[in-house]
Amino acid sequence: MSRERARRREAREARLAAERAARARREARRARRRALARRLTPALRRGRTGRLRRHSRGERAAIVLLTAAALAGIWSFVDDLALRLALVVLLLLVLPAIVVIALDRRT
Repeated sequence: MSRERARRREAREARLAAERAARARREARRARRRALARRLTPALRRGRTGRLRRHSRGERAAIVLLTAAALAGIWSFVDDLALRLALVVLLLLVLPAIVVIALDRRT
């Protein structure tokens, strides 16, 4: 009776050891696959992802300065107040498109 129990226990322990080894092989294979996928996928930039981070500090300064120069030009060279306001509104509406056309870096 005890020999039979010992034989069953040995068989059970051998089966559990084989299952543990198979699980360890699966986990190692999964870890290798994840490491390979991590190496092959490009790293994403972490950090601020707001609208202002799209351009460098110099580009933002150029946008502001050129817009201010255009506004100053409109207010100094145009005499009619209604035309001034219309040109300012038009400039502010078209400014995002100008920035995208001039500074967008799609590579």
